[in-house]
Amino acid sequence: FFFKQMTAYEISLGLVGSEMCIRDRKEKVIVDVLNQKTPPEWVIVGLGNPGQGHVEDRHNVGFWSLDFLARRYGTTFSEKRQHVLIGEADICGHPVVLAKPRTYMNLSGYALEYLRQRFNLGGQRTLVVVDDMDLPTGKLRLRAEGGSGGHHGLDSIINELGSEVFARLRIGIGRPGADTIRHVLGPFSSTERKTINDALESSIDVVKECVLNGIEYAMNSYN
Repeated sequence: FFFKQMTAYEISLGLVGSEMCIRDRKEKVIVDVLNQKTPPEWVIVGLGNPGQGHVEDRHNVGFWSLDFLARRYGTTFSEKRQHVLIGEADICGHPVVLAKPRTYMNLSGYALEYLRQRFNLGGQRTLVVVDDMDLPTGKLRLRAEGGSGGHHGLDSIINELGSEVFARLRIGIGRPGADTIRHVLGPFSSTERKTINDALESSIDVVKECVLNGIEYAMNSYN
């Protein structure tokens, strides 16, 4: 794949992401969200399709963003549930849940419903990272709520939660001339990959801003 995988040794040393929070960091917290000893402040979910055959699909940029985020904050997706992979992270002293559905895109809502019931967080504290054909490749757009825009993953989430009130960070993958299915299930070109890598790095900053200062502040800063 086109970004370097973080080694277990790098994770154990905590070499990733420490420079991100020097100025605005609270005291170091012991994050134990998965054992319900630390209540999470946010649930961050990246959408995509599981399986090796979909690893490089444009449709999977939500997964990639979460992988970048986990790498930056030195964590992994250590817990496997029926519908979702879950990790936990300390973002500048704020405990958060990181999650990637194990279902196909059009069933993503099952993972969100499980996360809502388990961690008891409403849509105002849930951020979904997702691809968007209506945005140019690499363009980011943050919204506090809204419709699906025809995205089947968001359709599923809205249906399962019974609400459009959850934040979403859209990452542009561009719109093809004709075959949209082939486009979303195909890989980026070599020239697009640099743009997408830059966007994924920027998505980490957007998530951090949401966690530290709230969705409205982040929208004003990055949209």
